[in-house]
Amino acid sequence: MDRGTSLNSFPGVGTAKMKALARLGLVTVGDLLTYWPRAYEDRTRVYSISDAPEAEAVCVSALVAETPVTAYIRKGLSTTKCKIVDHTGNVQVTFFNQEYVRRALTVGETYIFYGVIERRGSRLTMTNPIFEREDKARFTGRIVPIYPLTAGVSNNLLAGMALRAVEECAGELPDRLPASLRVGHALCTMEFACRNAHFPKDQEALAVARRRLVFEELFTLSLGMSFLRARRAGAEGPAFPKKITEEFVGLLPFVPTAAQRRAMEELKKDLTSGRPMNRLVQGDVGSGKTVVAAYAAWLAHAGGYQTAMMAPTEILAHQHYETLNKLLSPAGIRVGLLTGSLSAKEKKALHAALAAGEVDLAVGTHALLSQGVEYANLGLVITDEQHRFGVGQRSALSSKAQATPHVLVMSATPIPRTLALLIYGDLDVTVIDELPPGRSPVETYLVGEDKRQRMYGFVRKQVEVGRQVYIICPAVEEGETADLKAVTAYAKELAEKVFPDLRLGLVHGRLKSRDKEAAMAAFAAGEIDVLVSTTVVEVGVDVPNASLMVIENADRFGLSQLHQLRGRVGRGEWQSTCVLVSSNRSPETRERLKYFCSTTDGFQIAEKDLELRGPGDFFGQRQHGLPAMRAADLAGDTRVLKQAQDAAAELLEADPGLAEPEHRGLMAAVKRLFAEDGDIFN
Repeated sequence: MDRGTSLNSFPGVGTAKMKALARLGLVTVGDLLTYWPRAYEDRTRVYSISDAPEAEAVCVSALVAETPVTAYIRKGLSTTKCKIVDHTGNVQVTFFNQEYVRRALTVGETYIFYGVIERRGSRLTMTNPIFEREDKARFTGRIVPIYPLTAGVSNNLLAGMALRAVEECAGELPDRLPASLRVGHALCTMEFACRNAHFPKDQEALAVARRRLVFEELFTLSLGMSFLRARRAGAEGPAFPKKITEEFVGLLPFVPTAAQRRAMEELKKDLTSGRPMNRLVQGDVGSGKTVVAAYAAWLAHAGGYQTAMMAPTEILAHQHYETLNKLLSPAGIRVGLLTGSLSAKEKKALHAALAAGEVDLAVGTHALLSQGVEYANLGLVITDEQHRFGVGQRSALSSKAQATPHVLVMSATPIPRTLALLIYGDLDVTVIDELPPGRSPVETYLVGEDKRQRMYGFVRKQVEVGRQVYIICPAVEEGETADLKAVTAYAKELAEKVFPDLRLGLVHGRLKSRDKEAAMAAFAAGEIDVLVSTTVVEVGVDVPNASLMVIENADRFGLSQLHQLRGRVGRGEWQSTCVLVSSNRSPETRERLKYFCSTTDGFQIAEKDLELRGPGDFFGQRQHGLPAMRAADLAGDTRVLKQAQDAAAELLEADPGLAEPEHRGLMAAVKRLFAEDGDIFN
């Protein structure tokens, strides 16, 4: 067996299993060797029944004392039970829907059972333990890896295959890091890292292995980001004219904040330089990013260029269209709207106007990327809520320009600097850290289930004075967790029992786009008093009349997501409120939610969230264009990230193109890491 051996050479891996493994990106032994575990189980110690700690997963050596018996409770549910014993006691073991256990466990044989022992009265019980015969045990007496799985692939199968792959082929993995770098940063060899990442000798060996893998991954990522930046620095972009900013300010019905002015100046420097701008403008909801985008489009128009602005939803595209048209049409800028719901005739007319240069600013959704959309002279691309799009779509829109266009990315998701440097490594970052005058911070309160009736009273009071209310739930339908309020059932209860006299609307992710947009539009138009919704409103409609945001089961959301939701209110002249409802008594959860109530600073909240939850919360799905990290955790590994970035900069100074023979493997690794972006290094 070697790294190139197909996984179907393992016993028990046929066509169906190969298909399932391929879904995990596993085809060869080499793929398996670099498929790192997501967690570990410590099975190094084996207990007797009486010595085994209760309520935690442990290994117990015991003999099967009776033949397992299967009972069929109802359709789709069976239980298989047996008694296991040793010289100190006995345990009743129950397996749910695992009828094979009857054949797998033999009376009189000794097995190692791994699971949680619980006391029920005077009896000890164990539910669904993992087991293996003591005389053939492969995973007892060691730290066992737990892998990310998919339907049809069990952890037992993967761990068994990985064990053999590591034993036979760990030494075949190439060591891409130059020896001097390894020694300088006290990093172990790739072979040691591979063996101890899969089957660690002990916790210390695991830490050493993990540090090596994390360093290499972040080092490779840093090299790739440097190439992206260098490629951009050498490119030529359209040079917009250096117009006087005050001319644009004269179009505004208000005085821009100092932060908005600073952002405009930074943009102006980029847009008039002759090099393509790639800039991220970050700012809390309501900080005035749209005005900054309007300024960029105004400069583009002055240079005879068109602008395309892409928003993640139709309703947001409509909103931007209304705002920008009102603001820019007095300056002679023709604004067009392109969304999927336009009729074929309307689309055709707009396509023709864009191609003829009769539209200066096209605002739209993904429709701006569709086939048949041609621009006469596209010079500026603006994307709103970038983490919803990703590098690929940004490039697709840019490719519709004749030359490299300027790119402006706007995001209301505050991202800590370390993370922003990675995710938007090819972008410069501008932060608008000031709210326009007259916007009072949203007051935030945490309440328990006992205050529910008072909260409902507060909802009613807001509607009575003419305001509107959001009520957010975290789930769409009854899940396994019974206490999770299903949004559909909850909306029905509110409509029929709590607020039968109010106009209620319902929005969730399973609705068709058209229905979702219609409900949001009705709420924006004031035709709905209370909108019950899942987090789909997080990036959504601007309703200045909405003054109350109620978030059910608030403990189930990350702080950054709560902050995004809270940003939906406080957009009008009225004092707005956000109420977090949670019956979770965990001290950590209470502290987290109380912290959220104490501040409205999005960047502080993002730093805290990163510290508490890691980066997953910022990007529920990998849509942000950053290559997938297999070993590194961007939250916990910031110190290693700094070391890796410094090391990458040092190496590139000595060998800018990684052309030296000893660096060719690294260059190949960089290209592989950024494979989704195709030819970015050509």
